[in-house]
Amino acid sequence: VRESNFTKLCNTTTLLVVNDSYPGPEIRVHRCDTVFVNVHNQGNYGFTIHWHGVKQPRNPWSDGPEFVTQCPIQPGTNFTYEIVLSDEIGTLWWHAHSDWTRGSVHGAFIILPAKKETYPFPTPDADQTVILESWYDGDYKQIIDDALAAGVSPRQPNAYAINGHVGDTYGCPNDTIFRMQVDSEKIYLLRIINAAMNEHFFFTIANHTLTVVAQDASYVRRFTRDYILISPGQTMDVLVSANRNVGQYYMAIRPFSDSSAAPVDNITTGIFQYTNSEGGLNASLITLPVMTDTDAMINFLDQIRNTNVSQNPGINVPADKDIKTRAFIAIAVNNLPCNTCVLGTRLVASLNNVSFVSPRIDILQAYYNRNMSGVFTEDFPLNPPVFYNFTGDLTNFNTPIEEGTRVIVVNYGEGVEMVLQATQMGAGGSHPIHLHGFSFYWVGTGFGNFNNETDPSTYNLVDPPLINTVHVPGRRWVAIRFFATNPGVWFMHCHLERHSSWGMDTVLIVRNGKTKKTSIRPPPSTMPRCPGT
Repeated sequence: VRESNFTKLCNTTTLLVVNDSYPGPEIRVHRCDTVFVNVHNQGNYGFTIHWHGVKQPRNPWSDGPEFVTQCPIQPGTNFTYEIVLSDEIGTLWWHAHSDWTRGSVHGAFIILPAKKETYPFPTPDADQTVILESWYDGDYKQIIDDALAAGVSPRQPNAYAINGHVGDTYGCPNDTIFRMQVDSEKIYLLRIINAAMNEHFFFTIANHTLTVVAQDASYVRRFTRDYILISPGQTMDVLVSANRNVGQYYMAIRPFSDSSAAPVDNITTGIFQYTNSEGGLNASLITLPVMTDTDAMINFLDQIRNTNVSQNPGINVPADKDIKTRAFIAIAVNNLPCNTCVLGTRLVASLNNVSFVSPRIDILQAYYNRNMSGVFTEDFPLNPPVFYNFTGDLTNFNTPIEEGTRVIVVNYGEGVEMVLQATQMGAGGSHPIHLHGFSFYWVGTGFGNFNNETDPSTYNLVDPPLINTVHVPGRRWVAIRFFATNPGVWFMHCHLERHSSWGMDTVLIVRNGKTKKTSIRPPPSTMPRCPGT
């Protein structure tokens, strides 16, 4: 991992990348493999790597979030991650999990079926990874460091990219466009990853239909649309048939936003190119929803269902009687006073009025060794300290915010329910919430404020999707359930990177069970040392 130069938008930028490539190298393995990745830091500052969506049973030591499960890999040192796969299948990804370094340090993590295992759909003739990105002319770490020092929102990206290419819509004649070569009448599996920093994306291929077959490394009931919606952190496996007239067709992305802090409404293009095709491209064939189309967002999300196929783990949703921990979490962006900031205040973000503060010694080490005090407290509030009209007009409304490293602690094996409530505090809008160490069941969603008496009756406990990153739409709530069967220290955060940087995070600690096989593995002797220790 080292600095390398890249030229886009007629400008040359130095980025920290893996093996001199943007995006980084793809890792291809089989279901249930164990993978060892030796990360050599030849850059200028410390970082960590996270294996997004890999549950890492009993092995939080290799999960990666900085100061949660490890301290950074310092320049001139290396660390080998042990990535333990279990029932994940399909497309995941890896990325840096320190400040904003993931903007340039990321790549695909493809989990192929085990030997003699088949796909639960027609076997594709080929597959293609499609990584959606935010391109900044600048160092990603410096961008967020400067914004945090000033107390303001970080600047917008200069472009969006597909597999590192910004396409033909930004006006620089030297820019490259991603081309996917296809043969007529063949079926292709697209492995789509949203690696963008702060943007949900609509994605389409002109004049072709898309059949969604998996999300977050779990198969879903197949459904077909002209577009998909994918949030930061999420992955989707999509079948597309090259069954149109031989030619060149645009693939295209544009952001979705239901927030008053909207992204730049740029369309970025790639090309779905039939073999031996000639002729020009027709941009008028691109039919994407407009950026603010909340109906298109809801209509897409409503289609996603689990599927009872043998290649998926058996559906095992905690019933009401299994739930031992219930959390109702209000998601907000707030302000705190700041004498050194540009506006006299600084932007922070919170879950239940707690803005997460990253410690200087990782929480996992402090929890496991039991000999360090003052690193975290086990008192994250399971309900908002103040109830208000979360989804109403909150102009001039304020609610007190505390900063702290406060965690949720649950017992091994118990059923957990979390209701995630979007609020209109700050700019409002959607939040992709990611939980490390687990795939969870997305059992419910609804408009407005959650009603704990009537809304649970609307839950889908029959075929809820099994995912690791849930899209919480603006002015709405979602409910998730899971069994806490993975002992460890697991980060939970918004995957809009500016929100996570501002403190829209917490940590779930799952206590050990009663046996060795239900307890955290001992740490490797090679864990990076924390600064000052």
